[in-house]
Formats: sequence, structure tokens, C-alpha cells
Amino acid sequence: MNLANKLTIFRIILVPIMVIVSFFKINVSFLGIPLMYIIMDIIFIVASITDKLDGYIARSRNQVTTFGKFLDPLADKILVLTAMVMLVEMGKLPAWIPIIVLTREFVVSGYRLIAVEKGGNVIAASYWGKLKTVTQMIAIILAFIDVNVFGECFKGNLSGFAFILNLVVTLMMIIQAIATVFSGYDYLKGGKDLLKD
Repeated sequence: MNLANKLTIFRIILVPIMVIVSFFKINVSFLGIPLMYIIMDIIFIVASITDKLDGYIARSRNQVTTFGKFLDPLADKILVLTAMVMLVEMGKLPAWIPIIVLTREFVVSGYRLIAVEKGGNVIAASYWGKLKTVTQMIAIILAFIDVNVFGECFKGNLSGFAFILNLVVTLMMIIQAIATVFSGYDYLKGGKDLLKD
């Protein structure tokens, strides 16, 4: 097993560790942010870095494998959706956001299965797909350290840094949700010939 695949597996292993950390109610905070949230955020950041690193290593060392092609996108989905579900459970995120992401992933995965069965080409990531990934990662990283709920900034109850942080998280989550919908649409449009029969 090459290094890129080991990093992908490491990313998947970090997911249950992040979940287990959420079980411990540590009554310690740093700058008003519960230590538990900071630890989960660090785990998510490390996992996100391995996402970029494993792809770079696989391409630069010519170590792209079928196993890696299968596992890498799966590991990304597991990481992002787990983090979003945890944020919903913490009361920081409305459920409709991960529902949009989950629906898009099911649709795109179904299309990929059909493309493989018919020997079609993989549809390249669009601008919307890249925007979705970047805003998703930023939104989740900041959401873990934002002690306020989604959209609290619009109610006028926050001020200073708390307002700015919540505003950025809220806008990033909305942008990633919109980008998720449009990237899914782009994917369907790009693969429309697969369903002609």
C-alpha cells in the first residue's frame, strides 16, 4: 500500500476519533471556545490537509491506484457529512444544509455508477464543484469554533468578533449549499447522455 492510500485511510480513522471526542464534555474553554470544539476542529483540519496531500502525492509520484480512486472521494464524503451531522447535533447548524449535501452526493454517486457500467468518462469537476469544496471546508472549520448558532448574526444579538465569525460561517454555509446544488446540476447536465436509453 502506497503513502497516498495510507493517508486516505488515516483520514477515515480520524472521523470516529472526532466523534468520540464529542462524547467528552470537557468544562474547559479557551477564548470562550469549549476545548472539545477546538480539539474536534484540529482533527477536522488535519483530516482536510491529508485530503489535499494524498492527491498531490499520488499524482506527483505516479501512484494513482484504483483503490485510491475509490476510497479518496468516499473518505471526503464521510469526513464532511460526519462533521455536518455533528454540527446539527450541537445545535449549530440547521439540518437542511447537510440534507442538500447528502442528496447531491447520492445523485452524483448514482451517476458515477452508471458511467462506470457504460464505460463512460468521469465528468470533470466544475467551477461550482471547486467552490463547494473550498467554502465547505472553511465553513466547517469556522463552525466548530463559533459558539453561536447558524444565522444568529442576523438577529442583532451579537457584536464584535462573535458577530463577524457567525456572519462568515453563515454566509459560507449558504454559499456552499448553493454551490452544492449547482455542482450537482452541472454533473447531471454533463452526464445526461448516460440516461438517454
